[in-house]
Amino acid sequence: MTEEVNTSVGEKNGATIFIAIVSILIPLVVALLLFVPSKFAIDASWIKILPKFNAVINSLTAICLIIGFILIKKGNQSMHRLVMLAAFIFGCIFLVSYVMYHSSTQPVKYGDLNGDGILSAIEVSEVGSIRYLYYIILFSHIILAGIVVPLVLMALYFAITNNFVKHKNIVRFTFPIWLYVSVTGVVVFLMLNPYYQ
Repeated sequence: MTEEVNTSVGEKNGATIFIAIVSILIPLVVALLLFVPSKFAIDASWIKILPKFNAVINSLTAICLIIGFILIKKGNQSMHRLVMLAAFIFGCIFLVSYVMYHSSTQPVKYGDLNGDGILSAIEVSEVGSIRYLYYIILFSHIILAGIVVPLVLMALYFAITNNFVKHKNIVRFTFPIWLYVSVTGVVVFLMLNPYYQ
């Protein structure tokens, strides 16, 4: 009995350490990709479609989250698990695609009408105050994307280990944040779309 408890505690500690490491590494890698001026030289034309692909993946994630919510409210646990696993897989695909895109291209600036990477006073005035709305959405999206990573991983861990009380408690926070991050990811793409070259 003591050996089983020690194994369980060891597994939980291992999972917690893994979740903590991943939760720190993902935002660090993303920050490095966004703020380091040098990029990897990938001369493939398909890289340019990744923002649109990412928006589709974010849309599919949001759809899965909503369907998963409806399914669990109806008591359909087996379908809920499948749909939420799909949402998690979409999230992983998004992360890989996002890293690939931002490691090989300079970030697009909202309002950069001529695509030169510099916002002139004329461009700023043409875009107007909608630019502030874009930044509010973008910054809330980025901050909550960093927060949701450990929440999703913990929710997944509790589901896998059949600790449904803790799973239910954590998804009360995880679900709305994850849904917001997915939806605002699409909104950010739609707002930036005119400025992709």
